[in-house]
Amino acid sequence: MLLIKNGTINDAVNEVPYLSDILISQGKIIKIQPNIIPDKETAVIDAAGKYIFPGFIDAHSHIGLDGYGIGYEGQDYNELNDILTPQLRAIDAIQPMDETFLKAVKAGITSVATGPGSSNVLGGTFTAIKTVGKRIDDMVIRPAIAMKCAFGENPKRCYRDKFDTTRMSTAAKLREMLFKANEYARKIEAAGEDESKRPLFDIKLEALLPVIRKEIPLKAHAHQANDMFTALRIAREFGVDITLEHVTEGHLIVEELAKENIPLAVGPSLGHPTKFELRNKTWETPGVLANAGCQVSIITDAPVIPQEYLPLCAGLAVKSGMKPFDALRAITINPARHIGIADRVGSIEIGKDGDIVITDGNPFEIGTTVEAVFIEGSLVSGEIKSF
Repeated sequence: MLLIKNGTINDAVNEVPYLSDILISQGKIIKIQPNIIPDKETAVIDAAGKYIFPGFIDAHSHIGLDGYGIGYEGQDYNELNDILTPQLRAIDAIQPMDETFLKAVKAGITSVATGPGSSNVLGGTFTAIKTVGKRIDDMVIRPAIAMKCAFGENPKRCYRDKFDTTRMSTAAKLREMLFKANEYARKIEAAGEDESKRPLFDIKLEALLPVIRKEIPLKAHAHQANDMFTALRIAREFGVDITLEHVTEGHLIVEELAKENIPLAVGPSLGHPTKFELRNKTWETPGVLANAGCQVSIITDAPVIPQEYLPLCAGLAVKSGMKPFDALRAITINPARHIGIADRVGSIEIGKDGDIVITDGNPFEIGTTVEAVFIEGSLVSGEIKSF
């Protein structure tokens, strides 16, 4: 067991931090209260004067799929031989020993969603993983959390010389696949136990069944306002769940997004607008959306922004008007909800994984040091000591 005593807890549930102890057993938080008395088998950390946070979470990245350094061998996040690849699974390509994971852990990022890029209209399934391990199967929190789809510039740019030169074509290709998946599902249901009546196996349509059955949402890459509305329109047409990713022009349509009441992942907001659809990029977007009551996650889209700078991104959003508590929730509990793992991570609560970050100050500030990081109660960065 592990006992962290006397730290100032920022639990992502209560806005006001408080002094208390945290007891972790078998990887889970089992007690949060002052003055917990340890037994002789318990490792004790005195965190007096330090700050305690839930492990930070990124709801949208490509970590492990776009390798450290430059080159073809490390790039496994976009399959460019086919614009429709729902059958692909991130879990089959992630390199757990890539150096980016170590950098992420040292910064306190303990869970991420990672998956295919946005070249394809349908890219495949994202997965939710912890950021420490040698074998991906042991890192998985939830193997399939969403089906990646993309709107806007990327598909039409990547396939302009083949068969996608307009936003209309992108939308039509997604509709066609959802129509086919619906029909495939109806035929399977109608066949019942009669194998002779089942449709011929189709790996692409099979991969879309969890979307049709609302087991996982579409994870829709959309920067421009019109692309966000197209994504929502198609989701409503087919009665499927959806999250919006990037949401660069979200501040321009905040009233509409607030009415939709769906998860929003905002970013990457650091850097130059490198294409036309990013021309309205601003750090004000997360705060504007959060102030309107939207569920906002701040994302790095790593490696677009290095994964370890997720807390810095939250700090830059605060600098541009986001409330600090909203910013904390945007890299903890909100992304956990966004990717469907809030039952395990995202806040410091009894019953959740012992994913804990200990710092010497505000993690949004560049001078703050992350002194220790725990995943499921095990030290993965820093030292076990009485600070």
